[in-house]
Amino acid sequence: MGQTVSLCGWVHRRRDHGGVIFIDLRDREGLVQVVCDPDRADMFKAAEAVRNEFCLRITGLVRARPAGTENAGLNSGKIEVLCHELEVLNASVTPPFQLDDDNLSETTRLTHRVLDLRRPQMQNNLRLRYRVSMEVRKFLDSNGFIDIETPMLTKSTPEGARDYLVPSRVNAGNFFALPQSPQLFKQLLMVANFDRYYQITKCFRDEDLRADRQPEFTQIDCETSFMNEQEIRDMFEGMIRGVFKNVLNVDLPNPFPVMDFATAMGKYGSDKPDMRVRLEFTELTEVMKDVEFKVFSGAANMENGRVVGLRVPGGAAMPRSEIDAYTQFVAIYGAKGLAYIKVNELAKGRDGLQSPIVKNIHDAALTQILERTGAQDGDLIFFGADKAKVVNDAIGALRVKIGHSDFGRKGGLFDDDWRPLWVVDFPMFEHDEDENRWNALHHPFTAPKAGHEDFIESAPGKAIAQAYDMVLNGWELGGGSVRIHRADVQSKVFKALNINDEEAQIKFGFLLDALQYGAPPHGGLAFGLDRLVTMMTGAESIRDVIAFPKTQRAQCLLTQAPSEVDEKQLRELHIRLRATEPALKS
Repeated sequence: MGQTVSLCGWVHRRRDHGGVIFIDLRDREGLVQVVCDPDRADMFKAAEAVRNEFCLRITGLVRARPAGTENAGLNSGKIEVLCHELEVLNASVTPPFQLDDDNLSETTRLTHRVLDLRRPQMQNNLRLRYRVSMEVRKFLDSNGFIDIETPMLTKSTPEGARDYLVPSRVNAGNFFALPQSPQLFKQLLMVANFDRYYQITKCFRDEDLRADRQPEFTQIDCETSFMNEQEIRDMFEGMIRGVFKNVLNVDLPNPFPVMDFATAMGKYGSDKPDMRVRLEFTELTEVMKDVEFKVFSGAANMENGRVVGLRVPGGAAMPRSEIDAYTQFVAIYGAKGLAYIKVNELAKGRDGLQSPIVKNIHDAALTQILERTGAQDGDLIFFGADKAKVVNDAIGALRVKIGHSDFGRKGGLFDDDWRPLWVVDFPMFEHDEDENRWNALHHPFTAPKAGHEDFIESAPGKAIAQAYDMVLNGWELGGGSVRIHRADVQSKVFKALNINDEEAQIKFGFLLDALQYGAPPHGGLAFGLDRLVTMMTGAESIRDVIAFPKTQRAQCLLTQAPSEVDEKQLRELHIRLRATEPALKS
């Protein structure tokens, strides 16, 4: 107060109040009100010409705002700056939108991303992202991890998604790939005696994009030697707990709950269950094997079939229109319908139940349904019956949908809190029924649990992995595993995946060779930085925490990438585009 200061920033808003001009000057720290009086003629003339988003330098006196004009919504709301000098550092054309407009389309925002990033919420998001990254680095540094870069141009070793390929000009006809993750290199670093490595790095996957997927995303990638699964989980749980405390002042539970994969799928139909939702599946497959209702009995007797109930306390009050909307919702996940029973009055038995399917379910099965679900008067029971995957996907999504709805929140079915969870003991393999082969559930370098090595050859479906995911509020924050460090075990896994010795050598020979030189036991995990920051900011999309993101069609609206390149560049890369496939140019 009382000092003369120099401030640089942008005109957020200019107001002319009868001969006195007020300018809200904005920089990355926020806003301050600048008062331009006409008694300084040159300065006032310059102030009359400024408009929104002009870049200014002003010099002026800090003074208290007049009584009654304070603005409690601003950090600087008790003061203003009386302008003595005003310099226009750069003028601005009329912006395509007002920066305080909260109803902008995402297309507009991404097309004019530089202006979008000036908006306070985007400034706050990216500053919080920076703070998260710094907390991660401080934690890892204090625990002996060192930051080591790994190559961006590497060998194509398909790991699930498609690789982004980069043609080599020097080596005609050959291609680099952009890394889907640093997985193989960080294992090599463990063999090379850098026993605690980390990297906050870009990863690239050319996959079909969903709402919160990006072709390039940022991973907090960590690996360590000589630690077992529990020690690894304890360490990185501590890291995430520290990040939340130091950035948001949030105390996450200590320790995090732990749930095995089978329980997660059994109760919630998901390996990343949202534990804020107070609804669980009830297993009814055995109960339905002999009922007349073919939808239930057919699924119950089908190979890999499943029948479950989802009790919704107080759900009998749901209008039919809401039930119909949920029926349409589960169809997205392949469900052919959504059967239900309203429990109006338990004491009346069958007569107290309301549903078109009750007449086709015998008394013994009805009794089991009500007992196992714990149904009470006024409840609603939804049913899923189909192949297990369809049931898990559809009823799992329905569980979350109901929990997050107004009905769920008002009915006490949702706890608005931070609910972390470790999901452990994943299967090593999943069976592809179409191709009748086994695929790695995570990746082919995940170690089996002790005693499960023999299952890899004899019964792959029984082999459990030393794999673990950290889940928060229904999002997978990070995942990892203890790795295979013995060449003989790695060979068994490749055989289970129908990768012969020659193919393994071509794809992964450099890793297999390295494992022969006394590779240490090692493991690690990777966190999705974009997802983590999205949750912490409460943003609607991961695109809101990435400075220059792509759209769902993997396009950059700001730079108009990807774009065509000229014929000379293509010739240098030994590439010719087929005229019959114009999509290749897009």
